[in-house]
Formats: sequence, C-alpha cells, structure tokens
Amino acid sequence: MSAVDRKMLRDLWRIKGQAIAIALVIATGVLLQVMMSGLVASLSETRRTYYERNDLAEVFAPVVRAPQTVLGRLAKISGVDRVSGRVVGRALIDIPSDPVPIQSQAVGLPDTGEQIHNTVYLTTGRFPAENHRDEALLLSGFASAHGYGIGDRIEVTMNGSRRSIRIVGLAQSPEFLFVAAPGEMVPDPARYGVIWMRRSALASAYDMSGAFNQALFSLSRGASSEAVIDAIDQILKPYGGTGAYGRSDLVSDRFVSEEIDGLATMARAVPPLFLAVAAFLLYIVVNRIVQAEREEIGLLKAFGYTNREVGIHYTKLLLIIALAGAILGCLLGILSGRAMIPVYTTFYNFPFLVFRPDPTSFVIGAVASIVSASAGSIFVLKRIFALTPSEAMRPPAPADYSKTMTFKGRAALLFDQPTRIVMRGLARSPWRALALSAGIAGGMALASGMTTIYGAFDRMMNLSFTVIDRSDATVYFHSPLGEKAAYELARIPGVIAVEPLRDVAATLRLGRELHRGSISGMVAGPEITRAIDHTLAPIDLPARGLVLSKPLAEILGAAPGDILTVDVREGRQPVLEIPVTRVASSLIGAPAYMQLDALNKAMSEPARITGAHLRVDDAKADQIYRKLKDMPAVAGVSVSENARASLQKLMDQGAGSARYIMGAVAFIITFGVVYNAARIAQNERARDLAALRVMGFSKSETTFVLLGELAVIVLIALPVGSLAGYGLSFLIANGFSSELYQIPASYDPFSHGFSAAFILAAAAISGLLVMRDLNRMDLVAVLKSRD
Repeated sequence: MSAVDRKMLRDLWRIKGQAIAIALVIATGVLLQVMMSGLVASLSETRRTYYERNDLAEVFAPVVRAPQTVLGRLAKISGVDRVSGRVVGRALIDIPSDPVPIQSQAVGLPDTGEQIHNTVYLTTGRFPAENHRDEALLLSGFASAHGYGIGDRIEVTMNGSRRSIRIVGLAQSPEFLFVAAPGEMVPDPARYGVIWMRRSALASAYDMSGAFNQALFSLSRGASSEAVIDAIDQILKPYGGTGAYGRSDLVSDRFVSEEIDGLATMARAVPPLFLAVAAFLLYIVVNRIVQAEREEIGLLKAFGYTNREVGIHYTKLLLIIALAGAILGCLLGILSGRAMIPVYTTFYNFPFLVFRPDPTSFVIGAVASIVSASAGSIFVLKRIFALTPSEAMRPPAPADYSKTMTFKGRAALLFDQPTRIVMRGLARSPWRALALSAGIAGGMALASGMTTIYGAFDRMMNLSFTVIDRSDATVYFHSPLGEKAAYELARIPGVIAVEPLRDVAATLRLGRELHRGSISGMVAGPEITRAIDHTLAPIDLPARGLVLSKPLAEILGAAPGDILTVDVREGRQPVLEIPVTRVASSLIGAPAYMQLDALNKAMSEPARITGAHLRVDDAKADQIYRKLKDMPAVAGVSVSENARASLQKLMDQGAGSARYIMGAVAFIITFGVVYNAARIAQNERARDLAALRVMGFSKSETTFVLLGELAVIVLIALPVGSLAGYGLSFLIANGFSSELYQIPASYDPFSHGFSAAFILAAAAISGLLVMRDLNRMDLVAVLKSRD
C-alpha cells in the first residue's frame, strides 16, 4: 500500500462519523431507486407473463343477450384472431356470520374443452365436473379471507334465486388482479368474491341457454383495436351491446397500471432529491478537508506528486464513501423490495411475484453516487492545483475582517464577549453559514413534506367519509327500478333517511380525450352523499349540465362551459351533448355528477333509480342488512364503515405504505445533514476554539461559541425549510395521487412543528456529541497543527 493510500485511510478514520452519515444519505437515495425501479420491473414483467400465459382477452364486449351464432360473425371481423363467448352475472354470497350480503361475480367455464381466454389459474383443488351443476371454483383471496376450503358449501343468490354451491377448487385469474365491488374503488378480498361454474349451470341461472352476454377477443398482430371495437359494437348493438372496450379499460388492469406508473414516477423523481443532498454534503466535507490539508498538499507536490496523483488521492476518499453508500443502498433496496412483495400479492392477487431488481437501477445508483462524490471535489481541488508547492505550504493569508461588524458603546454592553464572537463569526463567513443553513433547510423540507403527507392521508379519509359521503350504507339494485323502491327502503325499521341514486355507464368525450366511467345521478340538494367545491361547501346540482370531479376534469381537459359528448352504454344508449357547469373536489375516484331528474329525462326513462344511500340506526344495522339480503332486487350493499376500513388498510399496507419508507428516509437524511453541519463547524473552528481556551475562556463559553453559531444556522434554516417543505408536499401528494384516491396537500401546522422539533432535537444531540469532543480536545496538538 502506498504512502498516500495509508494517509487516505487515516483521513477516512478521522472523519468516520461524517463519512457514515454521508454514506447513509447516499444509501437512502439508492435504496429508493433500487426498490422502486425493481418493483416497477417486477410488476410489469409479472403482469405481462401472467397475461400471456393465461390468455387475457385484449377486447371485452358485454351484451344483454346474444345467440351463440353471432360469434361466427364476430370472428370474421378484420383484425380478430380468436373470439369466445361466455356467461357472467352478478351474485350475492350469504355468509351466515355476516349480516351484510357479499357481492360477487359469477363467471362461466366451458362445459367441455379448455378456456380460450382468461384461463383460470388453479391454486388448489380441481375444476367443476361437467355434469355437476352445484360445483364451483372460488377466488382464493376471498376464500382465504373467510376461511373457506375444498368441500365447503356456500349459499349464493343468482338472478333472484338461492342456490347451494360446493367449493371444489380455489383459483385466481388475470382478469381479477384488482378486486373491488361495483360502486366501490377500494380492493377488499373479504368484500367481493368471484365464482367460476360450468357454462350450462350459469346459463340456466341467468336464462342464457344457447346465448352469451360477454364476448372476449384476441387481436391479430398489428390490428387496430379502435377499428375492431367499432365493428364489434355495430354487430352487437341489436342484441343490447353496451360497448366493447380494450384491456386498458378493464378495471383490474387500469388500477394495476396506475400503481406501476405511480411507482415509476416516484422512482424518477424522489431518489435524485436525496442524491442532491448527498452531493451538497460531500462538497462541504471535501472543501473542509482540502482547505485544512492545504500545507500537506503543498508538501506532497514538493515531494514530486503531480496534481493528478493528489487529485486521485482525495477523490479515492470520496469514492469510498460514495460506493459504500451505494452498495449499502443496493442491499437495503433489495431487502425493502422483497418486503413489499407480499403487499402486492395480497392486494393485487398475483399468483406469483418475485422481486427482481432492475440492473439499470444499480448502474444509475452507482453512477449517481460517483458523480455526486466527484462533483464536490472538482471545484475545490481546482483552486488548490493552481497554487505552487511553496505557496500551498504556507498558511493562507488571513482574511480581511476590517469591514465586518464591530461592537462599541451600548452594543458592547448589550452582548457578552462569547455572543459577540458568535455574531462576528457569522458575519465574517456568511456564505459558509448560508451553505450549512441551506443543507439543514433541505432536510427540514424533506421531513416536513413527508409529515404533511401523513396528515394529508388522514385528511383525505375524514373528508371522504364525513363531508362528501355521509351515508352508512349504499344499496344497489340488479336493474333500474321505479322510485317506489326508495320508499320501500325507507319503511324498513331503523332506516333514518334514504337518498335515491342512479349510476349510468357512459363514455365521456371532449375532443380527442375520453374516459370510460359512469354518471352519478343524485337529487338536486343531496344531504347524505354530496359534491363539494374547493371550500368544502356542498354543490347544488343544476337542472341541466354535468358537475365533474377535479380528477375527471383533468383527464378530459374540461372546464365549466365545455360541451361533453356522453355516449351512454345502457338502456336506449343515447348519445348526449351535455355542458360542464362546475368542477367539484373529489378524493376517491373520478366521478361525474348530474341531477337525477335531468339524467332520467336525458335517458327518456323518468323516475328510475339503481340504488340508494342510507342513514341507519346503528342499533338496528344488522337487522336492516339481513332484511336487504333477503330482497331479490338487491344486487349488493356497500357499508361505509367497511369501505373506510379497506381504504385505510390499502394506505397502510398497500400502495400508500411507501410513504412510511420515504418518511423514515427523510428523517434519516435530516439528522445526517444536521450532524454533518455540527461536525463541519467543529473542524473548521477547532484552532480558533483552542486559542480561546488558552486565552482563558471556560469550556462552557467555548462550547457556546461553537454551538451558538450552529443554533443561529438552524434557526435560520427552519422557516426556509418549512416553506420549501410546503411546496414539496404538493409534489409528493401529486406523486401518490391516482384515480383510486387523491391526496389533498395543504399547510399543516402540526407537521411543520413536529419537523422543526425533530431538527432542534437533532441539533441538540449533535451538539452534545460535539461538546464531548471539545472537552476532550488536546489544545497543544490543535494549536501546533499549522505551525
């Protein structure tokens, strides 16, 4: 080992505290890069493989009822490779221990042969026998949530008729990665089931003998999905076709895609923030080291070492720190990614999912670490290399402090001598103080921004379930009924209030932008479930026109006054031109609202409803839900308490759980920044502090001089960091928001106060560590260091 390499190791040991802190900052940035990029790659590759292996259809075409012979015409459409028809239907599962009827989807399997599309992945058991109409497969996630196994029987209501079905197998399907009940936006395996039965069994239950109500398509390579969908709609329109749609509009695929896109966005945006902080810290450290070793650099050059060799020497030290952080970040990123895998297998029903880090993320993390380390050394070493050995070996010329502040007269009496030293020190090196303050402000911004997001998640929950949706339960019917159905619900003992609704499936278009969703028809002045504006005031729905939620308005690029083309996909399927009147705030989903009477009039179906929002007496809730379970017209019941619990679980254990990792990382970085600021200040002032001790200053006075500067720097950083954190919280909230839920960022005094308290605590701990070293300082050795 060469002499300069041994010197490098000694230097590294001397600044081990700072080196560890900086390495941890780099590691956190690389951790997020590896974890998020790996999750994106793993989810994308697993989804692609799963879709291909199990032949997920590329186009879905629901229809009221079409004869089997129509499949031949559909197969002749240009661009269609394969087509199959099946029977599907809504069903209710009766769990005796649960008063609420569980919504489910019944899906037909071919009586003979294999499935052409959406092949079921059998996790255990066997397929239903061809001649046993009471046998079925059950979605494995639902079975696990309720403790069902092979051989158990469940009571199911299909098309108004009660049936007893025996479970012979548990299964999963690429069609049901994301499982949520109709009318709900949150996945909950316990609240929605999928049942697979032989086609003949479902055909008899839903009156589909010799017919189908959903066609599935695979397309030829290079085929235009838009042209194929238009041709499909033309053929199926006489049979009640409600509009074919591509795989990207499948609810399951759409939400999984949004999750992957959200992770990809954060993988691009978040890690650079942490690596930028690391680069800043490295710059300060290398600047201090090089300036402190100015004479040693001159001596090295005098002994014949070239500028290149000296530069490599100091660059090696930084690269060791950077590469150590990068390696640690890669290892922790792999562990974190693997820890997140159970979340996605639970919430997104993947039958298999292995975390496979993206090799590119390792390269990006290592390169970014090296660049951030090198960037700090280049500017500092350039100034040193310009010096001759003789000049570099001499101490730098004393700075000219003649124009800095002086304390005379009353000012001298107002401040004691240590305080005056602190103030003069800050005035003499303002840029150093501002640099350290900027680093602490950056840490404060990360901490306060993430803490604000914690509160924003809770605020979203409270607003959604106490201000926007104040219902206790929502009832859905199999088909539109007369308004008399709402009165019948109101007569159930324990029902306090009923507010009818009508949801109509529709495609909303504005120019080239479109959104496949629905229109929610509500009474003119809703009280139970409402649309609200940005001030949280309820919106009275106009007699004509649409009120769009903010997410939907952004998707379509719509504003009040725009005319939307609304292609209704049920009933008479009219195509309507409806103006946008208002934009409402929405925190869950992307709904569109319309007055109920106006919607029914546009549909030419007066006084029709598809469900109702209920307020119920808590003491009689179970009796009410059991009563609803026995009503043939009821297709499902969504209980707000269950929906809220599911959303909370999703945010704590699902996609939203990433905020906890990012929050922990933010606070680690914040402490690292404060600790480095204290250590840098100590090392830069070591000689001055030793001189003060020799001149008669006590240990406490000397400590006050050093930590007083740190205190001022920290106090300056707090308001700046708080302001930066306020802006950062909006960027982070936008990254977490999706069509599933939107995070409302706002100024949260508690979050900023908590972050400020953490900064002060970090400064106090760092100060204690520095004070311990000051008390142990060898005065003679420090004062002789530049002799």
